[in-house]
Amino acid sequence: MFHVKHFPKHSRSGQRTRQENVAGDLSPDSLAHALFHSARLVASVIDGGNLTLGYESLARENPDWPDSTRGAIRDLAWNTLRDYGWGDLVLSHFLSKPLPRPIHALLLVAIQRLEQRPEQAHTVVNQTVNAAACQNPGLKGVVNGVLRNVLRRRAKLPAWRVADTVARYAHPRWWIERLRQEYENEWEAILAAGNLHPPMSLRVNQRRTTIDEYLSELAAAGIAARRLANNALRLERPLPVSRLPGFDEGRVSVQDAGAQWAAIWLEARNGERVLDACAAPGGKSAHLLELADIALTALELDPTRARRIDGNLARLGLDATVKVADCRISADWWDGRPFDRILADVPCSASGVVRRHPDIKWLRRETDIAAFVAQQASIINTLWHTLALGGTMLYVTCSVFEDENRRQIERFLARHPDAELSAPRIRIHPMLPTTDHDGFYYARLRKKPKHG
Repeated sequence: MFHVKHFPKHSRSGQRTRQENVAGDLSPDSLAHALFHSARLVASVIDGGNLTLGYESLARENPDWPDSTRGAIRDLAWNTLRDYGWGDLVLSHFLSKPLPRPIHALLLVAIQRLEQRPEQAHTVVNQTVNAAACQNPGLKGVVNGVLRNVLRRRAKLPAWRVADTVARYAHPRWWIERLRQEYENEWEAILAAGNLHPPMSLRVNQRRTTIDEYLSELAAAGIAARRLANNALRLERPLPVSRLPGFDEGRVSVQDAGAQWAAIWLEARNGERVLDACAAPGGKSAHLLELADIALTALELDPTRARRIDGNLARLGLDATVKVADCRISADWWDGRPFDRILADVPCSASGVVRRHPDIKWLRRETDIAAFVAQQASIINTLWHTLALGGTMLYVTCSVFEDENRRQIERFLARHPDAELSAPRIRIHPMLPTTDHDGFYYARLRKKPKHG
């Protein structure tokens, strides 16, 4: 049986990297059209690609698609990858040999749709066959037969899910076991949160409006929202940014509520020199500038991502010094003047944000964690030397794994006797994912005025 528990890593041999057949016979508002293009995205991820970048590329190729078409494709692809372990398990019962990657991906998407909309079974099968006809006409009969076999045995499916750990929790086995060991009481809740649809939260640019005024604007536009403890606005339902009042004018940004604690807890003050060391796409940099009049330097290694920082700051009417550099090589970007505050939002496994990026669950390997840990240690070791005596560094990850979080900080404190956890408001704050925010880890470190 063809049953993999994770994706092959960048295995493209014999696979087409671009779609050769055009779905020209499919109506853009049809389910077949959405199935066809969402399967393209899923197939690209199985080949080792990035889901978000793949979707953005697809959207650029089709600028005339309405929001409804984009939303349908995105919903199908993201849901399929959130629950990939389930679709993979189901297909293992009905396939005796591998199918071409695009057709395999199409079946995964169809199985997810059948799971979500069982009342539409007949339509889903027919529309999937239509999509297969544009992809590989010779396999229409196989697609039809597999899906009808799935429907005939649908009564057995719940028991299959319960019996298979990966399918039941919709995460790789190593991921499940790591969380089970590190979070004796919370591991199942963390996994469950990782399978939810992500919330959409807003950050009001308080240089251009007030939170109360913006809440009134949302209410007038018929958009339900509530204010969270850190002044993030949690929308009742996600919607396109084009529907947000004042978005183009820079009065509001989309940012997860958990991420909005970063600028608050760094507590930058007017006149201070501040460094955002891993800044793209610029949300935390912008938030820092919205809260205080500071001299901000934003670093980013990737030039393309650095341009996104410039774009976000321009929309919000904010200004910072954006540099393309490796933050681990201070000679390339530091002028020798120490920073009062440093935000070290370091690269990580992203295990706390997998509901937004479900491809991460299946592309990530357990062996990747050690590489992230080493990279994080190198970054904060370098940054520490650029921090002023008495200054503050806020260490941030969007991971839930202890090696990248608590254990990383314990090792850092052991290496640096001039470092201490900073009081009083925040020292260490593990923030596990909930219905209101993603998963993050925060540790605020202070550089002692005098060594020892």
